[in-house]
Amino acid sequence: MTAAARRPLAARGLAVLAAVAGWACSDGTGPAPAPPTPPEPPPPEPVAFELAANTVLSGLDQPVFLTAPPGDPRLFVVEKTGRIRIADAGGQLLGTPFLDLSGRVGTASEGGLLTMAFHPRYADNGHVFVYYTDTDDDTVVARYTLSGDPGQLDAGSAKQILTVTQRRTNHNGGMLQFGPDGMLYIFLGDEGGAGDPFGNGQNPGTLHGSILRLDVDGGDPYVIPDDNPYVGEEGARGEIWAIGVRNPWRSTFDPEGNVLYVADVGQNEIEEINAVPAGAAGVNYGWNTMEGSTCFQSSGCDMSGLTLPVVEYGHGGGACSVTGGYVYRGSQLPEIGGLYFYSDFCTGFLRSFRLDDGQATDERSWDVGSLGAVSSFGVDGSGELYVVDIAGSVARLERRQP
Repeated sequence: MTAAARRPLAARGLAVLAAVAGWACSDGTGPAPAPPTPPEPPPPEPVAFELAANTVLSGLDQPVFLTAPPGDPRLFVVEKTGRIRIADAGGQLLGTPFLDLSGRVGTASEGGLLTMAFHPRYADNGHVFVYYTDTDDDTVVARYTLSGDPGQLDAGSAKQILTVTQRRTNHNGGMLQFGPDGMLYIFLGDEGGAGDPFGNGQNPGTLHGSILRLDVDGGDPYVIPDDNPYVGEEGARGEIWAIGVRNPWRSTFDPEGNVLYVADVGQNEIEEINAVPAGAAGVNYGWNTMEGSTCFQSSGCDMSGLTLPVVEYGHGGGACSVTGGYVYRGSQLPEIGGLYFYSDFCTGFLRSFRLDDGQATDERSWDVGSLGAVSSFGVDGSGELYVVDIAGSVARLERRQP
């Protein structure tokens, strides 16, 4: 509690003590006269704090993601065209890529090399997982292993984990990450086309339009965890952890808050951000029954059993496609600790909120100007937050200097 917040409590405490003293000193005929009411304390001063997005990398080829292993001072940047680039501790891009999949990646429409994830035991096993669309526009999840050079993966170590065929070239999803439980989560779009023409969003019999949860350490290439919600259900895929997503573009587990945040790109009108307990199995995010918290192409719909977003926004002002971010847990900007940040691909705004008992609070738009065509956020090995512009640059969120 701040000093300003403590002043009203202290004032009330003094008033109570004065009243008690008055009764003790009375002659028995009644209470002593009440003491004068103390003046109201001045309102707390607003926190003079603003953010700036300062460019730290440029000259990249359609960057779409940034990450780093914990404690590693380098930055690893994924380029849609097929390379993973490394920036050293001094912010210099290295000439040799960490991995080059240019010949294997198809970049039509929303495809390409879309993300990467370090295994939780990367320091021991050197495993890195990538998510891309191949030259047939199908989704591939593969594992690569570090070579003898700490700056390169072994290109010959490819281990295919999962391939999902796709009839359209959009709504590829494009995120994978390890959860607090050590499982690999894969976020798949609804296979493309407007309005979910294949009916995948509400169909647990297909991997499209869902979030998968795989044990990549328990088998070859993976084992389906016994506690996945559709295990043993006839006609359903056991790999599925949740259904009802359209095109989940960036997600994050916040272990400190025990929350999974999923940003899902809308169809025509509504962009949404969902937040559920990290261990919640069988969540149905609603697509295509819902677009955000609104019935999709219907004046009424059955919303029972559906999880609605905690934040949504429309396409006014040129907005078009949500880009999910992260909860800030770094050390350099304690003023924003616990805030979840997100943006929009077309407008490049910077917004945040705090999740409090499942509800979005402290919603704020930050005065940073347009961040460009924001394709992703990223977190470095120290927990600091970055913004990725697909036009070729990366900026770090820092305290704005007066």
